[in-house]
Amino acid sequence: MQERYIATVDLGTSKLALCVAKIIGEDVQIIYYNERPSDGIRYNCVFNPKRAAGPLRAAIAEAEDELKIKITQVVVGLPRFNVHQETASARIERSDPSLLIGEDEISSLKSIALDNYPLTDSSNEVIYGAVPQSFATDDFIGSEEDVVGTTSSTLSGNFKIFVGKKKSAWNIDIMLNDAGVALAQAIFSPIAVGEAVLKEDEKTNGVALVEMGAGVTSLSIYQGGIMRYFGSIPFGGKSITTDIRLECAFDDSLAENIKLAFGACLPDKLQTMGDKVLQINDEENGTYEHLGIKYLSEIITSRCREIVKAILFLIQESGFADRLRCGIVLTGGGANLANLTNLIKEESGYNVRVGFPLARKFSSDGCAGIGEAEAAASVGMLLESAADQFLNCIAETTPAKSEPAVNPQPVVVETDGQGSLFGDEAIETVMKEKIVKTPAAGKKRKPKPVKEPKENENKPPKGLKIFWNKVGEVFEKGFDGVLGGLYDDMGNNNEEK
Repeated sequence: MQERYIATVDLGTSKLALCVAKIIGEDVQIIYYNERPSDGIRYNCVFNPKRAAGPLRAAIAEAEDELKIKITQVVVGLPRFNVHQETASARIERSDPSLLIGEDEISSLKSIALDNYPLTDSSNEVIYGAVPQSFATDDFIGSEEDVVGTTSSTLSGNFKIFVGKKKSAWNIDIMLNDAGVALAQAIFSPIAVGEAVLKEDEKTNGVALVEMGAGVTSLSIYQGGIMRYFGSIPFGGKSITTDIRLECAFDDSLAENIKLAFGACLPDKLQTMGDKVLQINDEENGTYEHLGIKYLSEIITSRCREIVKAILFLIQESGFADRLRCGIVLTGGGANLANLTNLIKEESGYNVRVGFPLARKFSSDGCAGIGEAEAAASVGMLLESAADQFLNCIAETTPAKSEPAVNPQPVVVETDGQGSLFGDEAIETVMKEKIVKTPAAGKKRKPKPVKEPKENENKPPKGLKIFWNKVGEVFEKGFDGVLGGLYDDMGNNNEEK
């Protein structure tokens, strides 16, 4: 069975994650995962494509060097902020009611609903994704699984669509072009994250999936096995770092390191850790200052309570607050903050757990970091895009032809197992080893005369050249970035630089 490769890029406010998987049939083998600081990204949106392209270019080069492959296109996650949800519907009259309804008709119905949906501002908005909600035939209303395989003279469906800023998608295209890769797929990542971390019984009985990143915290609510609601707020882990920086007069790097090493919520539950004091030395000036762990926890807890209350407001607004039998699942980089799950449980009354990528859906031997909560978006996009059997994100390579060497033994050009050929120097070494044999130890043997090769006879195969076309449809500009209503007061103390 032919193997193929998929590369995904998770564009975060503070980090960029590149993940590569080898796909063989339905088997997803994650072979590479690496994170690095991002640039030019704010609130999970690319606002400076040129600056954002630098870290991506470096991440791709590092992955290519380690895996010995050439990445020509990537799957990218769309922004989670400045996205609103709408409802679209479509209906078709079937020419032959006796024929069974197939998945192709479901896909056609979805395309009709999306194509005919009237965007409020089509010059500045674009549909990021859609989730089927229900389907109706002549006899009943049910899910996609219910209607596929039935007969009916009509078929109609309702879809939840997610509308975002066109400029945000446009900037992603520009960034990829600058980095030298093409766009394979653009995925609305909250849909993919649910597939990566949620269990089937959670999605069926009702669960709120909270993804806390650096710049955005989003909420996805599942009921009846379907994503029913989405909302987001422009606050996350970076907001906590900013509070520490402003309160303690640190720089961003020091504040982030202190948060990661000693940050925790609920100072009253720190036990003996709450009595400890950090000494921060200033080697340049020869001075130092003290920071109590309990005081640090108070700063963090204050901001976390605001974020949790905003998410709880969205849960109430969704209309599903009383139907979340499986409580809340917290994922993303913010899920690593100590005692945050206890804080959410204290504020909401729901059961809370941390959502890690479900290992049964993929394999990742020796791939560090892929099982952590911050890798949920990368794993989700891999699982989502792997369903496309024609998607391959690396350059197709074939062994180059070479003229036979003087020695009658054939020269074998090997591959490294990842689809790329050995370089010219390696081929030349193999040729020499075939021609000149090393004498046994302790014996002096005169080497056999070597016939002078003809011109260009042993010339190494020419390097394979890979071309790719720049992609990306140019959209019209438009990005307001204006926060509305509920978040005005919360945002006053958290302006991002």
